[in-house]
Amino acid sequence: MPFPTPNTRHPVRLHDGSAHEGTVFLAPAITNPRFVVGDYTYASAHVPPKDWAAHLAPYLYDFSPESLRIGRFCQIADGVQFITASANHRYDGFSSFPFMIFTAGGPDSPSMPAPGPDTVVGNDVWIGQGARIMPGAYVGNGVIVAAGAVVAGDIPDYAIVGGNPARVIRMRFDPETIAALLEIAWWDWDIATITAQEAAIVGADLAALRAGRQAK
Repeated sequence: MPFPTPNTRHPVRLHDGSAHEGTVFLAPAITNPRFVVGDYTYASAHVPPKDWAAHLAPYLYDFSPESLRIGRFCQIADGVQFITASANHRYDGFSSFPFMIFTAGGPDSPSMPAPGPDTVVGNDVWIGQGARIMPGAYVGNGVIVAAGAVVAGDIPDYAIVGGNPARVIRMRFDPETIAALLEIAWWDWDIATITAQEAAIVGADLAALRAGRQAK
């Protein structure tokens, strides 16, 4: 069976041949212009939402000043949410109450917070069930986020993080291997080369992966 194309909305097929509607490649399922996602990144939900963008990033509006950017081949479990900067209130004064919401105040309203930072997720990131990614987080390539983690700040490439607030539990590989993986960047290869090198990618065979890179 050929690997599905990146514009396939429901890439998983059940035994009867029907589509598993609870898993989607996000690129064809997202229409919010502030939500940018790479090819083959998928999300799953036990109850499939009608609007995947609103389900995953409920505070990211099409007019939001910030963006959410997710790389290729990421894996997003059920219940994950991205709490983007438009969810923020001002909290530098005496009250955090958002008066502008109830008065239709514009961007010059005193209670309107300043535009916040973008949220960025790298390539081949696995985000576990129920995790929260907070405004302005930077999640590096190859990161694994434990179920229920609350992630803020910068997470280095190939870290495993968990907890609230999330902390690095350990690094997946030694620094030399991480540097080699970032240089190889297998997620940028064409899908035929990637699937041909599946065993090397999931089996941590760096020599075979280097050979596959030279052969592609």
